[in-house]
Amino acid sequence: MSMGDYDEAEHRRRERMNTVDTSSDDDRTVYEGTVEYDSGDSTEALLEQFEEIVRR
Repeated sequence: MSMGDYDEAEHRRRERMNTVDTSSDDDRTVYEGTVEYDSGDSTEALLEQFEEIVRR
């Protein structure tokens, strides 16, 4: 068999190695932490900042 030949057994072996098990129940039901935001800037100031970023 040359190096480019398809090896079905090797394909199955690699597929098993790379398969991710998604059958487990990994849904979060409890969320911890805080959310903070600063609404101090006016809309005009935020638009000016956005325009500065776009110009770069």
